[in-house]
Amino acid sequence: MEEAGRMLSSCALCPRACKANRANGEVGFCKMTDDLYLARAALHMWEEPCITGETGSGAIFFTGCNLGCVFCQNYDLSHRQLGKKVSRKRLLEIFYELKEQGACNINLVTSDVYVPIVAEVIKQAKDQGFDLPFVFNTSSYLQVESVKLLDGLIDIYLPDFKFYTEKKSIEYLKAPGYPAAARACISEMVSQLKRRYGKVCDLDEKGQMKHGVIVRHLLMPGGLLEAKMIVKDLYQSYKDQVYFSLLNQYTPLTEHLKDYPKLRERVREREYQELVDYACHLGISKGYMQEGEAISESFIPAFDFRGV
Repeated sequence: MEEAGRMLSSCALCPRACKANRANGEVGFCKMTDDLYLARAALHMWEEPCITGETGSGAIFFTGCNLGCVFCQNYDLSHRQLGKKVSRKRLLEIFYELKEQGACNINLVTSDVYVPIVAEVIKQAKDQGFDLPFVFNTSSYLQVESVKLLDGLIDIYLPDFKFYTEKKSIEYLKAPGYPAAARACISEMVSQLKRRYGKVCDLDEKGQMKHGVIVRHLLMPGGLLEAKMIVKDLYQSYKDQVYFSLLNQYTPLTEHLKDYPKLRERVREREYQELVDYACHLGISKGYMQEGEAISESFIPAFDFRGV
């Protein structure tokens, strides 16, 4: 725990580098100290098929976020800091409980602001022989040094790439430097797994991912051009070394969007299909798309402290 305490005594986990002494109760943009807060720990059936598997992903939803997304789908966690305080020991116990429930992996959802703590708990689990893959489900607004703390611990990286331009990142994420940070984080993730396994992605005979990188992009209203730029940039960089997941499930939670009229619209089906067609035209063969009407608040689980 000494390493986590040292890093959180002058926090620079993300590009904001606010230097808050979180170990002493001080908070920065994310509003979190060095205490762990969780909102839900349960089997989750709504990830990509290679993550969900047949039995479900063991998803642990962490409280707090270093982004300020005005359209956030998990607003209660990120903006209102809804969560229950748990110990490191309790987090470790949750890993085992999810395994007993049949989880095919442990899915750490937005644990970005807790990276040093999570790394230490995963090390404890692995030292005890815990054998499920760990998934790092991230917004990608981290320093590369933070991602390096997870080297050898995370089997599957599930990073977002939300916006391609600095302008949109500042306007909608309140996150200066987001595009550069996301690129650097994804590059580090790919490098880690390539060094560790010889190749980045590998699926078993059932189509379940054993290790790999899946880059997610949620298509936003009027965001087709940025989406194409992201897909092209990543494909030119990695070709089929990584998987792509193109999402159309954007849900306009209008109570938070009164000052952002463009984001109060829904994504048009033809725009999403154009993005998928563009990805295919580039040559992308490893990826996921969403079919039919995916826009629904049912994709947002109840943060009722289940399993916490």
